[in-house]
Amino acid sequence: MGTTGHTPVDEAPQVVAEWTNRLIEDLDWSEAERGRAYLLLTETLHAVRDYLTVDEAADLAAQLPLIMRGIYYTGWNPSATPVHPRSKTAFLGRVAGRFQREPLDDAERAVATVFDLLRRKVSMGELDHVSHAMRGPLQELWA
Repeated sequence: MGTTGHTPVDEAPQVVAEWTNRLIEDLDWSEAERGRAYLLLTETLHAVRDYLTVDEAADLAAQLPLIMRGIYYTGWNPSATPVHPRSKTAFLGRVAGRFQREPLDDAERAVATVFDLLRRKVSMGELDHVSHAMRGPLQELWA
């Protein structure tokens, strides 16, 4: 495979692998669960995006690597955000609902692990804005 000479594009597959590997490691999942880790990452990013206002969602996206920004925006309908209800239960239910064949053992831990990954990859200032945009109990998952 050739390179484009544009580093963010050339490194995109490695970024997805790095983020997915980190989730597998942090959740003590097996390599065979790589697809589940990717689904968890995708669904959590989408849920975060949809809980934010359009401006807040765009501000977070600006902090993400190119490929993660594309994943984040996939399927977005800005006119339908922020979604309601915006409770912790609804958030966790939305993410967990995508794991029909192999349910998440602990959706709260899984989502908190993605939030921890974001904490390592996105500026603290931006994450403060995002976590404060979330409602009370949901903010606890960012801690």
